[in-house]
Amino acid sequence: MAIDTIFKALADPTRLRIARLLSTMELAVGELAQVLGQSQPRVSRHVGILCDAGLAERQREGSWVFLRATSGRDNADPVILALDHMLAVAERENPAFGKTCEDDRRRLAAIRKAREAGAEQYFARHARDWDELRALHSPDETVEDELRSALAGKPLGAVLDVGTGTGRMAEMLAPHAERVVALDKNLEMLKVARAKLQHLPAAQIDLVQGDFGELPLDDRSFDTVVFHQVLHFAADPALAIAEAARVIRPGGQIAIVDFAAHDREELRSRHQHARLGFSDRQMRELLRNAGFAPSAPIPLEGGELVVKIWIAARHASPNADISNLSRKEA
Repeated sequence: MAIDTIFKALADPTRLRIARLLSTMELAVGELAQVLGQSQPRVSRHVGILCDAGLAERQREGSWVFLRATSGRDNADPVILALDHMLAVAERENPAFGKTCEDDRRRLAAIRKAREAGAEQYFARHARDWDELRALHSPDETVEDELRSALAGKPLGAVLDVGTGTGRMAEMLAPHAERVVALDKNLEMLKVARAKLQHLPAAQIDLVQGDFGELPLDDRSFDTVVFHQVLHFAADPALAIAEAARVIRPGGQIAIVDFAAHDREELRSRHQHARLGFSDRQMRELLRNAGFAPSAPIPLEGGELVVKIWIAARHASPNADISNLSRKEA
């Protein structure tokens, strides 16, 4: 991309704001319009200019289009990386620009909070029949067997079950683990999980209330982290995976069970899915950017929606700044 095209794309206050927002997380055009207080067609025009200049890229999911900064891609253009760094410095050193970016992120936080509240209400309504709802989407027994097999290559050690729900995964993995922490944000879910897991020794299982975007857990305190049908609820999957990377010890592993990319749009409104599954490329980049070495995905095509299992190992000498940077910029 010609350098003059890139600089022309940034020669507008609104596009500078969009660039900084996209450096924080992937966003839909409608969410950007809400944050910026502008019409969606106008924001779409600005987005088009940034995409044409190679500063952003689109990812369609059903009727929604998510946008992300190309600075987060594998092998990102050094010029784009340098510009992203320059804008971060400008936000820090220029009071007026810094305040604008801070105000934008505050409005963005309110939008994210509203979406999370919708998901929490859904979880509370369906806490007791969550197992049955999941069974409608995928063949759970097959998935669980494949997950056990995929994780059998190394000791599980200390396990974190993120978004434990009714405690299915925690119960399944507990016999093979040193200990299990079952984490969920929703108190109703934790009540159900506590009842399901009460037969396990108290020293082996802990139930913790917490958000996968800001885990209330120490760095490098787990050997295995599992996301079972959870990541599609994340407005910012990169943040959730970066947090997982922070709490995994070097050489540990992450297991993500979720839907392959699909177009079942009704899952957004009926079941509060923030993402319509994940492509292998998306997941590979999410994992690599967080300091993992991903293995080949395992597809399970026994249901209407394809389920995949992604396993990745934490690098033995991880870049300590990766997860910290993700948390600071969120």
